[in-house]
This record gives sequence, structure tokens and C-alpha cells, in this order.
Amino acid sequence: MVWAGISLGDHTDLHVFHGGTLTGVRYRDEIFDPYVRPYAGAIGNDFILMDDNARPHRAVVVEDYLEVHGLERMECPAQSPDLNPIEHLWDYLGRQVAALSPPPRSLDELEQGLLRFWSSLPISVSDNLIDSMDSRCRQCIQVRGGYIPY
Repeated sequence: MVWAGISLGDHTDLHVFHGGTLTGVRYRDEIFDPYVRPYAGAIGNDFILMDDNARPHRAVVVEDYLEVHGLERMECPAQSPDLNPIEHLWDYLGRQVAALSPPPRSLDELEQGLLRFWSSLPISVSDNLIDSMDSRCRQCIQVRGGYIPY
């Protein structure tokens, strides 16, 4: 399992979770302290967190953390992966790794491939996905929350 954050013009480092289940506590400790808070501080008052509504993202410890640190979260429909730009970035990253020749033969090789592709990811790829949000939201409204072709 991996995590990363994107915004116009920048992105966080890629974090690879090692072993065990992702819990709210792990999410808070491994993501919010080392990545989200510093990133939010760098962006300033315009920072809004968007996540995919996964259970660990909605845990009470995470909600408390957001409140204590004054971090705002965007409310999104529970089943809206086509509205979340990073979901499309995961697909892009997955295709890059799948095209490796030879393919990764171990979790360590997979991790190294992911980290290599992430570090060389052109900012324009994530910027284009973020810039398409307006269009995606309009299309989603037109189809009353149904599937949109992104």
C-alpha cells in the first residue's frame, strides 16, 4: 500500500506502508505528522485535504488530529474515484510499473520501481488531472452521480 499527496505545481514524497493493516493510528502517525502537516504549512491557508473516504481516513483519531491542527478536509461522495485526481495518478503509476522489463520479482523491486517513477513524475501529469476537476465535477452532476469516462 502506498500514499502520496499532490497539489498544483508539487507533490509529496511517496510513502510505502510496510507490514500490517493500515489503521487510523498508522495513518495519523505515518502520514499526517511527516507529510500532511508540513505540506499544508507550505501551501498555507489554501490547503484542503482530499482523500478517498477509506475507513482509516475517517477514524476518530484522524478526525481529532485534523481538528486539533486546523486542517480542512474536502467532503466527497463515498463512491467517487473518478472525481479524485490521485486515483488517476495511481493508474498512471501502475501502468508505468507494469511496463517494466523485466517486471519486478519481489516487493523490494516493486517498491524501488514505484519510488523511481514517482520521483521522476512530471508535475504536468498531476497538474493536468487537478485542472480537469471542474470538468469532471460538471460531468458527474450531469449524470447525477453516475459513471463518467475519466
